[in-house]
Amino acid sequence: MEKLNFVKNGVSKLPPGFCFQPTDEELVFHYLKCKIFSYQLPASIIPEINVCKFDPWDLPGNCGEQDKYFFSSKEAKYRNSNRMNRTTSSGYWKATGSDKKVSVSSSLSNGIAGIRKSLVFYQGKSPNGSRTHWIMHEYRLVSLGTTACNQLQNYANEIGNWVLCRIFTKKRSNIENGYMMKSNIVMNTNVEVAQPRFFDFMRVHNLASDPTTHFSISSSCSSSSEVSSSEERCSDIYTDF
Repeated sequence: MEKLNFVKNGVSKLPPGFCFQPTDEELVFHYLKCKIFSYQLPASIIPEINVCKFDPWDLPGNCGEQDKYFFSSKEAKYRNSNRMNRTTSSGYWKATGSDKKVSVSSSLSNGIAGIRKSLVFYQGKSPNGSRTHWIMHEYRLVSLGTTACNQLQNYANEIGNWVLCRIFTKKRSNIENGYMMKSNIVMNTNVEVAQPRFFDFMRVHNLASDPTTHFSISSSCSSSSEVSSSEERCSDIYTDF
């Protein structure tokens, strides 16, 4: 079977109409695992590059590509340390959230699992960098160990000197639209809308015809000078009775 090669000059080139959208399981067990154990890859579509030698916007590939995939060699940040160097010329990649386990059925894993680490690119020097919209999913291959009860599995040593990186930009349109909608709602709730006022002429007419309620109307609706005059009128009314 002829090996398919879609990488030219370090850039993946797919034929028109084709789209590379692998799942996490496919990236780990069909690409990263084959790369580490020197098995034949399903297709040579993922170029080899040291991701931290480039800023994310300078990585090879077409600008229109939504996701970019790279095999990147592990580069230790310090001597005698397993911590990877994730610093670029303009910033650094910072891990966020917890790692996700990527596994398949036991018949295919053979005691091997994948780990997906999520990272965000910050522009500037650590720890005062500015967060950007660039995201990286870094896939690693690890061996699985078992407890004495042989029931639970935990991670053991990492395997190989390669990681697989998926780099993309976070979609902000939905977030920004949601923020603007929320702001409009808050603004609308703070605006006082003038309510129309109605005067019930029939109610006033009925109250005016009732002498027992004339005093309350005059005392509540008149000024201090009018109150005194209304009291005089009310006293005259009660005198007649």
